[in-house]
Amino acid sequence: MTGFDNFFKSAFTVDNVIFGFDEGDLKVLLIKRGEEPHKGMWALPGYFVYPKEDLDTAANRVLEELTGLRNVFLEQVKTFGAVNRHPFGRVITVSYFSLIKIEDYSLQPASIARKAQWHSVAKVKELAFDHNDILSACFSRLKWLVRLRPVGFELLPPKFTLTELQHLYEAILETSLDKRNFRKKILSMNLLVDLNEWQEGVAHRPAKLYRFDPDKYHQFQAEGFNFELKESKRKERRSAGINP
Repeated sequence: MTGFDNFFKSAFTVDNVIFGFDEGDLKVLLIKRGEEPHKGMWALPGYFVYPKEDLDTAANRVLEELTGLRNVFLEQVKTFGAVNRHPFGRVITVSYFSLIKIEDYSLQPASIARKAQWHSVAKVKELAFDHNDILSACFSRLKWLVRLRPVGFELLPPKFTLTELQHLYEAILETSLDKRNFRKKILSMNLLVDLNEWQEGVAHRPAKLYRFDPDKYHQFQAEGFNFELKESKRKERRSAGINP
């Protein structure tokens, strides 16, 4: 084994990008690190993989240890292996991401996490290590998924308005969507169930409530269903080289 010694001097970590949606804003869960390197900086919930632990198990363990979140479905996105990404030595990390309803979970930071807090994705500044790159990769993955599958519904409460749904997709796609076209497109998909209920306790005129119909979507999947949403008219013209 002597000739292979140099190949067994790397460490593995897992980093979790957990997205949520609250008050019309797409958010990501960050921790404030309580140990070096980068002590005191905001970072993604991540840490080292034990020698006899598989990656998926490590991702779930680390997320629970640092934030208190458990039973969260995590999907592998990308591996990051730049030689100098960690000051302690060669560390390769595997990124995971998930979409959760913020109201369904309570944060309980522990271990190296001094704090665990939701941050607006659009306002995230410098993070520890290369975590900005990891966040960007997972955000790109989310944008890709949201155009192909109705994953956005995983971020909404069971009952929601069309306005809340539009704000969610605008936050993910980082563009404005024409209200009329958006509603026409969404309703034509027949993926929403009209609950014949309206909002309560709001200052404005109550809006109608809907829920997502997963059974109907599964039927459509076999037929090559496309969940693509059109951009606003102004954005479409700009993309085509036409002045607004």
